[in-house]
Amino acid sequence: MDLYRLSPAPAPLESTAPLPETDVLLLLTPEELDRCPAVPGLEHVLPHMPSPRGIRICKAESRRTGLCGAIITPRHTRDQAPIAFTFLLAPHRLVLCDESGAVRSMVQRLIRENHQKEYGAGVFFYEFLELLIARDLRRLLELEEQLDRLEEQVLAGEMEDLNARMTVLRKELIGWIRYYTQLNDLVCELQENENGYFSENELRLFRMVEKRIDRLQSEAQSLREYSIQVRELFQGEIDIRQNRIMKILTIVTTIFLPLSLIAGWYGMNFSNMPEL
Repeated sequence: MDLYRLSPAPAPLESTAPLPETDVLLLLTPEELDRCPAVPGLEHVLPHMPSPRGIRICKAESRRTGLCGAIITPRHTRDQAPIAFTFLLAPHRLVLCDESGAVRSMVQRLIRENHQKEYGAGVFFYEFLELLIARDLRRLLELEEQLDRLEEQVLAGEMEDLNARMTVLRKELIGWIRYYTQLNDLVCELQENENGYFSENELRLFRMVEKRIDRLQSEAQSLREYSIQVRELFQGEIDIRQNRIMKILTIVTTIFLPLSLIAGWYGMNFSNMPEL
């Protein structure tokens, strides 16, 4: 369990000490959340914190004690564990629960790079979301390069295992599109600000991250359409090959079928001739 003060500058805190009046961040693992640690000032918040175990979608919802939600990304850690976590935003409080360790690394990076910056809970969560999607465009560009190579292979007639590779790419792109759709809905829920937790500046920041998510979603959708075009090109090349094979079979049949019929006719006639 890690506890940080977010203002006037990010700094670690003792979990047993009374929480300051300024904004704070608490990092938990699912095991620590199950034990419901007695953190002074968060006694009424932590029991409503959702666990990241078994989450399937990105979502956010308002509750009496705060705004909580879950995020699961298409990314995985080096150990192939899914990057999935839950969060809870309350007045001057941000709680993050993660099992993979990726969230802790991201938080430490933000604090290390902005150690003199004064954060509110909403602003820190905005920058956390920005960091979460910062490398997504690079991954989408990698997928585009893979599609380019597949298209070149189709045009060159090299189509071995192409259908299986195309299926893997299309499934990943569908996963990214679904992720951005859900993440967009989550950010819209933050912008509704039903509990009045966020300032106008924080709402403006959430609108900015929503626009970035929209652009990433459009890029992923364009790549999916590109993958469909490459698949159609692949199917077209298969149809052309099949047509060529059928033409060859037709020619062979046209040439040899009459000969086989003639040979059969002569065979029948010779077999019916009387013996001398």
